[in-house]
Amino acid sequence: FNLQLWNNYFHLAVAFITQDSLQLENFSHAKYNKIQNKYGDMRRLIGFAIRDMWYKLGQNKICFIPGMVGPILEMTLIPEVELRKATIPIFFDMMLCEYQRTGEFKKFENEIILKLDHEVEGGRGDEHYMQLFESILTECAKQHPGISSLVESFVSLVKGLLERLLDYRAVMSDESKDNRMSCTVNLL
Repeated sequence: FNLQLWNNYFHLAVAFITQDSLQLENFSHAKYNKIQNKYGDMRRLIGFAIRDMWYKLGQNKICFIPGMVGPILEMTLIPEVELRKATIPIFFDMMLCEYQRTGEFKKFENEIILKLDHEVEGGRGDEHYMQLFESILTECAKQHPGISSLVESFVSLVKGLLERLLDYRAVMSDESKDNRMSCTVNLL
């Protein structure tokens, strides 16, 4: 098992699907349709490949926690529904891997909270993502009763943080200093 090779693969694939020139939602409707008809959404194809390769790592997955949490988060925040549905379950698998090794998933949790702040501040994330994140991880947790209460607490924590980060991002363009201050206090 060559850790560096796999690490390079995942980072390159995530860098590919997150590059600006592939963010189809930023294009005009006509350009979007033209690209979709000619090439399809390459992000989805590569995202599915990342997901498939992740699950083929077997016991070596633990080597990528917490290092791949940020890149996977960046990928799941792309506003493409099928890509999100396919890749958000990787988070549960990461939690499960760390839990089976240590009895908790603190490294994963700390990393996702740190990276989520950075990504939302950078303009990524939305209400739909928050809802999908919650429903997918909650559904995954139901299949593993031993870890389900920890996952539910984690999901609740991340959902609350994401709500506050989205509110904060929304009011940063607001003229009212009181609104901005209130959101800042809530976030803290």
